[in-house]
Amino acid sequence: MTAIINKSAVPEPNITFSPKHYFCRKAGQPHTLDGRLDKPFWDQAEWSGDFVDIEGDLKPRPSKRTRFKMLWDDANLYFGAELEEDEIWATVTDRDAVIFYDNDFEIFIDPDGDTHNYYEFEMNALNTIWDLLLMKPYRDGGPVVNGWDIRGIRTAVHIVGALNDPSANNRFWSVEVVMPWAALKECAHEGRPPRAGEFWRINFSRVQWQVEVKDGVYVKKPNPATGKPYPEDNWVWSPMGIVNMHYPELWGYVLFTGDDGAPAHFEIPEDEKTKWSLRKVYYRQRNFYAGNGYFSRDIDHMTSSDDAAGITIETDATGKTFLASAPASDGQSRIYIREDGKVWRE
Repeated sequence: MTAIINKSAVPEPNITFSPKHYFCRKAGQPHTLDGRLDKPFWDQAEWSGDFVDIEGDLKPRPSKRTRFKMLWDDANLYFGAELEEDEIWATVTDRDAVIFYDNDFEIFIDPDGDTHNYYEFEMNALNTIWDLLLMKPYRDGGPVVNGWDIRGIRTAVHIVGALNDPSANNRFWSVEVVMPWAALKECAHEGRPPRAGEFWRINFSRVQWQVEVKDGVYVKKPNPATGKPYPEDNWVWSPMGIVNMHYPELWGYVLFTGDDGAPAHFEIPEDEKTKWSLRKVYYRQRNFYAGNGYFSRDIDHMTSSDDAAGITIETDATGKTFLASAPASDGQSRIYIREDGKVWRE
């Protein structure tokens, strides 16, 4: 089970492994799509914590609040988000254009948690959307299927203020996104929607540009030193420790609960911690390869004393591929990771 990849260096995130979690409850009422979250449908859903900078505690907290809610039923997965904003603007109108050239809201979904075959969704305040399927993260060579669509998706935007009007009393914009399981299950475990008690790896991002007003319209604020717009801010639900959303191993845990409600607490499963120990081997192997032209068999260079328990590393005769594994919590199977980052259990 090997793969030919671009074996370039892979930055290791500067973060302690502690993804956030969210209990996604079963919807108890019919849904009406209008972009508003102040209606009975959303009453039973808890608000997430406020978004933080993508690098987490390495950067200041965002200046504008972002938070989301989620619900599910037998047909759909429901997202609602509220983005505090005194400068509500958008320009991109074509579906599957690059939405993050505007301020936007983004959803990332890896149903089976193997870091391959995952979904990305973006939308702006004009309700323009971009949905795509990534076969692998960019660090592992992609490819990206831009022509893939979430069939049957429905979205709406609600604005408290006015779009593209700097004179308005802008407060926030909110979004609703309804994704059918029929479109999402193709990358899921056993090709099916989740069951109560299972989790998917999901994260959210908000891209925020600095703007100013010229001739009555919003324009991106230029950096006087370069003449180009200042870089965008990236605000997220579960921090990444690196300015890159395409590290699915760091996305949050969304646990789907049944009619009996959410559990009192959530603990990251031991197998997920093992995956993280193997992921660090992957980072270090990729970086070793970038400097030496082959993967190492020396586990001492690839692990720390806290991570080494039970880990083995195998390479082929040329050192062009590697396979690392560690015992799973059931005491019978093992968890594996290979040179293109895919993780699995057998």
